[in-house]
Amino acid sequence: MIWDSSLIAKYDLSGPRYTSYPTAPQFNSGISKIALIDKMLTPSQAPISLYFHIPFCAHLCYYCACNKIVTKQYEKGTEYVELLGEEMRLRSLMLDHTRKVTQLHFGGGTPTFLTEELFEVLFNTIEQHFNLVNDGSQDYSIEIDPREISKPKLKLLTEKGINRISIGVQDFDIKVQEAIHRIQPVDMVRNLVDDARELGIKSINFDLIYGLPYQTIEGFKKTLSQVVELSPDRISLFNYAHLPDRFRAQKRITDDSLPISSLKLDLLKMSIEYLIAAGYEYIGMDHFAKPTDSLVIAQQEGQLQRNFQGYTTHADTELIAFGVSAISDLNGVYIQNHTDLSEYRSRIEKGQLAIAKGYISDLDDRIRHQVIMTLISQFALNTSAIEQKFNIHFFDYFSNEVENLTPMLEDGMLLIERSGVQTTIQVTPKGRLLIRCICMAFDKYLNGAIKYSKVI
Repeated sequence: MIWDSSLIAKYDLSGPRYTSYPTAPQFNSGISKIALIDKMLTPSQAPISLYFHIPFCAHLCYYCACNKIVTKQYEKGTEYVELLGEEMRLRSLMLDHTRKVTQLHFGGGTPTFLTEELFEVLFNTIEQHFNLVNDGSQDYSIEIDPREISKPKLKLLTEKGINRISIGVQDFDIKVQEAIHRIQPVDMVRNLVDDARELGIKSINFDLIYGLPYQTIEGFKKTLSQVVELSPDRISLFNYAHLPDRFRAQKRITDDSLPISSLKLDLLKMSIEYLIAAGYEYIGMDHFAKPTDSLVIAQQEGQLQRNFQGYTTHADTELIAFGVSAISDLNGVYIQNHTDLSEYRSRIEKGQLAIAKGYISDLDDRIRHQVIMTLISQFALNTSAIEQKFNIHFFDYFSNEVENLTPMLEDGMLLIERSGVQTTIQVTPKGRLLIRCICMAFDKYLNGAIKYSKVI
């Protein structure tokens, strides 16, 4: 990956993160729920990826844009786990129970808000309705707030098959932590990492954020040095998007405390260079991993894909999601639950699935999905493979899109290489950081009415 300041300034755009295509703004609340349920009933032998959204947080982090409910009433988890159990029962009636669950993820909110007893209940319920594996081949993960975890709880999770964890670090600088209302000393994270490794967790991810209040080059470099010392297997480096009109908690972060745009870019540049120098590979967008990590190997082998959990090695799965706001992806059929807990509860208690909206991809969507997801995961696209799979002529089908790529070709962000009958669109090292811009050329739904985060 090469940092090119002139290109970054030129392509200073906002755009989707492409965890799906079409992206969430296209999901339709007016779509027939019967049609979506009919798609759920379509027989499939694909492995399953399960996602559970736990919305509760004991602490309010001012930067957060997640669907969450801030409460110290831990008993709220009891009712919620019961609702998840009923939703699983309803959904499992439509499934072949021999299908293996190769991937599982708990997100939030703060999943570790749940007590050990509730995790016992939740896992027992999952095992009743789904074919979990626990032979080491599984990819079962959970997001962890270091303030809401104990070693006994972590031990229980590993016994249930959890073998990957993602730790919300953000920044170790105390001034930054105070400004975002998330105090967690480096020793707290170090103890969690030590416990995780002792308990056999095979992969640890750190979430970091640049662009937070009071961040400086020297301060964030110190955080990165502490991160590298703790040696997580993966690192996610997210851009803080300050949208106080959309996310009320962000109003507590003052504009004058935030890094100016030039400093924010300098923070990103320094971070990328620091992590690469420390031996991490740049996977794409905001993800880094050690050279031996399965994400790096999958990318090298052309198997890396992307879904609502980010980059993944499990491209062959169908994602079935539970809980408030959760989104399922059944091979291009997207189904999102209600984002309001009371509405979610009402539907589940009536014995109904809590479907709020969805989308059923047509052939054109599937073609564009394949193109975008391949580019954003592999930084290369074999157009002949697209032609063979979908029976199209790529450069005729995408004539307008290829024309829109011309400025990027001229700027050296990508190459179109021909070798015999094979044609490849290859993203260059200086185009990798702007991969979202390249993918946007193939997105037919983009319009100025929808606000996205900056690509850089």
